[in-house]
Amino acid sequence: MTKVFIVEDDPLFGRALQQGLQKDNNLEITVFNSGTQFLQNLTLNPDIVVADYNLPDMSGIEVLKKVSEYNPEIKRIIISGQEDVNVVVKAYKNGAQDYIIKNTSAIVELSNSIGNFSSNVNLRKEVDDLRSLIIDRSKYQQVIGESKAVLSVLRLLQKIEKTNMMVLITGESGTGKEVISKVIHFNSLRKRENFVPVNMAAIPQELIESELFGHEKGAFTGADGKRIGKFEEANRGTIFLDEIGEMDVQLQTKLLRVLQESTITRVGSNKEIALDVRVLAATNKNLAELVKQGKFREDLFYRLQGFLIHLPPLRERGNDVILLAKHFLKECSAKFQVGAKSYSHDAIQELLNYSWPGNIRELKSVVERAAIISESSEIQSEDLIFSAVM
Repeated sequence: MTKVFIVEDDPLFGRALQQGLQKDNNLEITVFNSGTQFLQNLTLNPDIVVADYNLPDMSGIEVLKKVSEYNPEIKRIIISGQEDVNVVVKAYKNGAQDYIIKNTSAIVELSNSIGNFSSNVNLRKEVDDLRSLIIDRSKYQQVIGESKAVLSVLRLLQKIEKTNMMVLITGESGTGKEVISKVIHFNSLRKRENFVPVNMAAIPQELIESELFGHEKGAFTGADGKRIGKFEEANRGTIFLDEIGEMDVQLQTKLLRVLQESTITRVGSNKEIALDVRVLAATNKNLAELVKQGKFREDLFYRLQGFLIHLPPLRERGNDVILLAKHFLKECSAKFQVGAKSYSHDAIQELLNYSWPGNIRELKSVVERAAIISESSEIQSEDLIFSAVM
């Protein structure tokens, strides 16, 4: 099924296009009445976008530029009542891949154009499906594990490599959300630009707006000079908003505007600054539940979910525990200069039987302690000190 989004402000013409194109059972057609409404739904990932040249809130060319920036593989068509050659050339120069004139044969011509693009889209999807079965582990050396849950995460990472999609990473504390965010950035088209992590839970509420968006001199007591915020620091790169569920509702409103407009305003200034930043966010909270409780904006929740990656807890990853434990032990041997060590059979069983409430972070701490206190080259079960009751 090929997903087609049409951006057309004339409801009658939009309905006519939808009805005409839906005769093809292989097309899923959605019509939007404005560029703004369409862009709010771009993360639903259409295969083909058809935009009217003249829209009430922005031009069709602006729409296609946004589409191309988001994912250049989405096919882009302009439909217009203008037959001026200069207009047609301008459309092609700005990302249109076809230009359809609004006349009596428009629906037929558009149907043919979509049909041609659809064949390419379906072929690409088949190739992508085959590629998704093959994982290039050299790109993901920081992700240790061979469990089905981890391989599923790696396949998702492959799918978003070449996109600028917003990504929400969920999972319990200690499951490796920041590691995954770095993997996303350093395998993306922005890998040569800044990666800026921000722990929302670690910043006092009274300072967080300044930390994110910057401030001008004299904006508040103690603001002795101008300072750029984390978003400006991440311009052309990636910002990682960790523990986003800790953000208060007032700041959520400002963040939503930044995501929608791609601009920020420093504290103490009225000047908008245009930015090009990819946003990755993470949380160990149930955001859907926070939305129900009125503690998290519903529109921001859906905006952040451009692409969702859930990281499984360590207790659900089977033998990955041992792979990780061996990896951390090798690191410890060099870090603490304790010599090469291994695990006894009993120690391995202890590691497998423990529930790991602190996940990977806790495992690393347990291994580090064991590496230091162990008096032989083989770590025994008594060297493993767990923080929770088994």
